Amino acid sequence: MADSFWSDADRHLVRYIGAGSFVREIIDRAEGSFVFTADGRRLLDFTSGQMSAILGHSHPAVVATIQQQAATLDHLFSGMLSRPVVELARRLAGSLPAPLDKVLLLTTGAESNEAAIRMAKLVTGRHEIISFARSWHGMTQAAASATYSSGRKGYGPAAPGNFAIPTPNAYRPDFTLADGELDWRRQLEFSFELFDAQSVGSLAACIVEPILSSGGVIDLPPGYLAALRDKVHERGGLLILDEAQTGLCRTGEWYGFERDGVVPDILTLSKTLGAGLPLAAVVTSPQIEHAAHERGFLFFTTHVSDPLVAAVGNTVLDVLEADRLDEQAAHLGAYLRKGLREIGQRHPVVGDVRGRGLLVGLELVSDRESKRPADALGAAVTGRCLELGLHMNVVQLPGMGGVFRIAPALTSTHAELDLGLEILDQALADVVPQFTPWRQ
Repeated sequence: MADSFWSDADRHLVRYIGAGSFVREIIDRAEGSFVFTADGRRLLDFTSGQMSAILGHSHPAVVATIQQQAATLDHLFSGMLSRPVVELARRLAGSLPAPLDKVLLLTTGAESNEAAIRMAKLVTGRHEIISFARSWHGMTQAAASATYSSGRKGYGPAAPGNFAIPTPNAYRPDFTLADGELDWRRQLEFSFELFDAQSVGSLAACIVEPILSSGGVIDLPPGYLAALRDKVHERGGLLILDEAQTGLCRTGEWYGFERDGVVPDILTLSKTLGAGLPLAAVVTSPQIEHAAHERGFLFFTTHVSDPLVAAVGNTVLDVLEADRLDEQAAHLGAYLRKGLREIGQRHPVVGDVRGRGLLVGLELVSDRESKRPADALGAAVTGRCLELGLHMNVVQLPGMGGVFRIAPALTSTHAELDLGLEILDQALADVVPQFTPWRQ
């Protein structure tokens, strides 16, 4: 049966992972922090699905909501409203600082970023968009045009007016202070000098993540986000924060921007909002929403304001609040980073451990002094982890080593984190002796 499965998959499925390939396991079911294969293997999921299943897989409250809502009201004409939709909008607004009161419910992160960029362009009457050179905001037109980490080549022109600025990477600084630390203020000044030289004076928005996830789990330095907001506002643009992966308790706070005290003009949520189901949101102020409406804002999709996933979103908020998962993520994240640093003491190929809450990055290098990338090592360790029962995701970008993007469920236990740390430690011990710096 497995042979026919892979024969059918290879024959009929479009390969959509770039140069990568499908994980060669047939997944039959998932529960909590684990996925289970057709041949009976149990894999600890250190990615929460696609960085989304913050309550673990098949959470009983989510399952019950889906069963009840699907039997009652699952889908409507897009111009109709239901109680779950209005309730979720009210509760999201209540969880956010003023003036973020207006909510649009969609399906994916790309779609929410598409809507946010479209809204910003309409409201400002401008078209230029700034994002980071390590950014990932989605695969639809405007979102893909603001994505620079991968996927740009071969598809023709991107949307006009898109600009990349350097990513403030403290582990690999390009502008440095006398002590060698990242001089993000000088880097930011340089970024906008470059932008101003190329801009036609039509900045609509800057879209960034508080922690770049696909960009290598790069946390913006404290103070950076406020300074970036000021630069954008000075030029008449809006600040869009993409919290697909940082929103809803993942970082140890309800929203990643809370640490910096910066309220975006437009906020996008996705992955974590549906805890694995296709649910996303755009949240903005009444003033921006009013201006957009006056100008005829149009984002009419098949699954806008769908009641089934909105009901799930309400259940996700229920569990996050009742179980105080923001506090749990902060506690477990500190525990996980401590364990990863202890692994780093045993394995010199661990160059850096970073992140907030349960969004953690571990970067592998050939040697710590030069920080020379170790791409092949990252891929090999990922494969060995899978053999040992741990699903890991490694991000490999030019100029960086393999960066493990570790995002366990917020419902994880200490024992599950210990198991993941044990397997990663063993995988490094098994694989590293096969590699030497000159073979990378």
